[in-house]
Amino acid sequence: MLSIPHMIVVFIVVLVVFGPQKLPELARGLGKLMAEFRKASTDFRSAFEEEMRDLERQAMLAERKKAAEAAAAIAAAQTVEPAALPAPASTETATAETAREPQASEAPVLSPVAESVARSSEDAAESKVEAAAANLPEPSQDAPRPT
Repeated sequence: MLSIPHMIVVFIVVLVVFGPQKLPELARGLGKLMAEFRKASTDFRSAFEEEMRDLERQAMLAERKKAAEAAAAIAAAQTVEPAALPAPASTETATAETAREPQASEAPVLSPVAESVARSSEDAAESKVEAAAANLPEPSQDAPRPT
């Protein structure tokens, strides 16, 4: 940005080059040019923001549509009777008692993991104490630990 002394020098040079009669016309033209530039930049910014909002809206609608389709698929899977599903070849056929009882559609129960990173022997003793305090099964020393 120009400082005040620099602007005074520029004003004097413009006054000498164009003359005092032409200076008001140049100032008006410069003002109009700046106003048009501001208007064009505001229009561009608003159009850009509108397009971004439109893209976000489309992405949100697509996400909602996928969620609705997934919910419909889950609802359709839950309404299918277990007897109508083909039994896997490796399992035995269900007894008459279990065939009469409706299957509950609950999510599998996940038990907490005592530890997820291999620890040293000192830490293993501490984890056994913590597991006993929390009524969890003790982690075995021989079993591979999940990573």
